Amino acid sequence: MIRLIRGEFYRLLHKKSTYLYFALLAVGYFLVAFVRSGGFTAQSVVDDALNAFVFLPVLVGGFLFAAVYTDDLNARNLAVLVGFGISKTKVVLAKLVCAAVLNAAAFALVPLFHVAVYALFGSAATTDALGSVYAVAFKFYLTTVAFSALSGIVVYGLQRTTFAVVAFVLLAFNVVSGLAASLFGLIDPALRDHLIPGITDRIVSGVVFGSPVAGALVEYIAYVAFAVAVSAVVFHRKEMEF
Repeated sequence: MIRLIRGEFYRLLHKKSTYLYFALLAVGYFLVAFVRSGGFTAQSVVDDALNAFVFLPVLVGGFLFAAVYTDDLNARNLAVLVGFGISKTKVVLAKLVCAAVLNAAAFALVPLFHVAVYALFGSAATTDALGSVYAVAFKFYLTTVAFSALSGIVVYGLQRTTFAVVAFVLLAFNVVSGLAASLFGLIDPALRDHLIPGITDRIVSGVVFGSPVAGALVEYIAYVAFAVAVSAVVFHRKEMEF
């Protein structure tokens, strides 16, 4: 599995489209900050991160999801990997590890870029503010990884690029969570805390304020483990389609 992960990293890090996409994203963010700079306040660094980072699961996570998961569907590389005798379970795990690591790198750099751009326009961040920006990024990193794992079920179950991307986008825009929250609200509003957005809020709150996080972490791991298990099962059942 390690060789598979290394191969995935090599493939993705040598794609020119990856660097072009993030360069364009950085330019766009810079221009938005420039337009906003006339109305900066002392809290702009943190407040704008709260407003802007909500799009990271789609803009950053969505691109990396497509690169890690759907590129292989388009090139039919999944059939090649299985043909070489690589376990389907290892493929599922390797893809998730790649997505988690690549998103970790991206979400670690975004707060630094955000703060640097705002400092350039006169809204420098304090240490506390930088910590708050990283806390926001960490929340959306956790949601992105969870949504990647859940969307993997569609990847391996249907093996259709369009369906996989749509599934991820619906999750990333909280469409699915919103519908589930509305349904749970009719049953018991407390159930909303056990959806991915609520779980990640509790984890980040625990990290920032020192409240207990064990329960939220267990729920988060359970979601990801469930997604991996179901992905592996449906992938094995799709063997005849290769």
